[in-house]
Amino acid sequence: MTSAPPKKSFFRELPFLLVTAVVLALLIRTFVVQSFYIPSGSMERTLHGCEDCTRDRVLVEKVGYHLTDPGPGDIIVFHGTGDWPREDLIKRVIAVGGQTVECCDEGRVTVDGKPLHEPYVYQDDHRSFDPVKVPEGMLWVMGDHRGGSADSRDNGPVPVSSVVGQARVIIWPVNRWDWL
Repeated sequence: MTSAPPKKSFFRELPFLLVTAVVLALLIRTFVVQSFYIPSGSMERTLHGCEDCTRDRVLVEKVGYHLTDPGPGDIIVFHGTGDWPREDLIKRVIAVGGQTVECCDEGRVTVDGKPLHEPYVYQDDHRSFDPVKVPEGMLWVMGDHRGGSADSRDNGPVPVSSVVGQARVIIWPVNRWDWL
């Protein structure tokens, strides 16, 4: 006669379950997706970060840029390097390596001589800058609130290697949930 296998206690399995959950959460946060808090108004109205508003949280997808580089129009999170503050920042990609960017054609930024249609821009200060050919492996980024953004106009291009990922969705506050 065979005996039944011993019953496993929930409390005996709990440490294993907790360790597994923590390891999975760390792996997902490190390699797949991570949330970021928007601490400034440089991306207003697309993302709220000003002192008088809700300060959005966005979900940033990290996998895609292992397969392809960021492109114009993408909203990216990157680590500040060089002249940039040493923190995580969020801006919109305007031009990529090999493209020439300048301002202004009737108040519009141009890339390779073509004016951009930028309906997301808020309070554009039309600050002119000379043509800049973006070096390969670099990105020209600007905030959507041009009058309140320190961006590539001030700090130069951003290395593609410093990009964390692409902002995909506003997750907080709930009433602002939206795809980017």
